[in-house]
Amino acid sequence: MYIRKTREEDLPRVLAIYAEARRFMAAHGNPNQWGPTGWPPEALIRQDTACGKGHVCVDKEEVVGTFFYDQGRDIEPAYRIIHEGSWSPDEEYGVVHRLATDGSHKGIGSFCLAWALEQCGYLRIDTHPDNKIMQALLHKLGFVQRGIIHVEEDNYPRLAYEGRLEGGL
Repeated sequence: MYIRKTREEDLPRVLAIYAEARRFMAAHGNPNQWGPTGWPPEALIRQDTACGKGHVCVDKEEVVGTFFYDQGRDIEPAYRIIHEGSWSPDEEYGVVHRLATDGSHKGIGSFCLAWALEQCGYLRIDTHPDNKIMQALLHKLGFVQRGIIHVEEDNYPRLAYEGRLEGGL
């Protein structure tokens, strides 16, 4: 497997992966994270692709996963205010959003997160409280829950996590 930037020709496959992810989440106790709003919208996926922050995971020349990745200092506005906890000291970090896989085999999500962590050594990520699968993956990879953040797309709180390269990934 390998990671590369999303290309325009990948968009139909990426949209299909997100549609399947919404169905999967709803069937596994997480209907509210992306389902009611049809998240993420196609316009956002196109924007991610155009600015070079959309990525795909490729296995045997088939796109099997997709996610947004960016890195820098204070790059995620939703992370500026954290409740019931705090982030580690202010420093450059990577952020992963909208991670989804086609479910073709285990390990795609871990592979994507490991790649992202290798880019900068420190990641911040969040997930819906009902997304037990993502929470289990983050715990398995050594991420630590740091508090609660809020996002613009809905009123549900998000569990905020951080992970470091030396943390065991």
